[in-house]
Amino acid sequence: MHALFVYAHPEPTSFTGALKNVGVAALKDAGHTVEVSDLYAEKFDPVAGRHDFTTVANPARFHYQTEQAHAQETHGFVPDLAREQQRFLKADLVVWLYPIWWGGMPAILKGWFDRVLAFGFAYADGRRFDSGFFPDKRGLLCLSTGGTQQRFSDEGVYGDIHKVLWPSQRLMIEYLGMNALEPFVAYGAPRVDAEGRAAYLAQWRERLQDIAHDAARAVPAGVRNASQ
Repeated sequence: MHALFVYAHPEPTSFTGALKNVGVAALKDAGHTVEVSDLYAEKFDPVAGRHDFTTVANPARFHYQTEQAHAQETHGFVPDLAREQQRFLKADLVVWLYPIWWGGMPAILKGWFDRVLAFGFAYADGRRFDSGFFPDKRGLLCLSTGGTQQRFSDEGVYGDIHKVLWPSQRLMIEYLGMNALEPFVAYGAPRVDAEGRAAYLAQWRERLQDIAHDAARAVPAGVRNASQ
């Protein structure tokens, strides 16, 4: 299995950074390969525009999806987008790691979805959800929250975490035809002590080891042996 970690946090020593580091090590220890898109370190630009393309479909009026489709047909994406698209295509598992921000993902990560997962490349008319391009890929959200688990419940002030994450799970991951795995949520990360954080990291390692084990079982023996 090959995994792509799309990591969105500006501070390497953050708890999100620890989740990234532990996750990469867990999959590599299990014999899998991992690539990391470190959006802040790589200075990824989240703002969409004509600068996304080396080609022009309509010079008179800018329509983003039209330009995306044209770029897909003519190899007209700028290098940073082409790089991220190739990283995405190679991955069997895509993990998005971020701190939840105003109920959603940070702008830099939302911009990654907007710019990288382009019309024509990642979805098209009639190619969404069950007919999407990527039924063989799995997607996993790994996020930390400032609020406690109780606050992200039906009785809590924020509402159930599954409702909060519905736009990302359903309208982004499943929209692409991917298998959206149950998110991993580290609740109240700034509020827990060192022991609590260590417990979260151990749970995250175990979760990824289970995913890796499932991936290994899904590969036919002959195919697995031929690749060794």
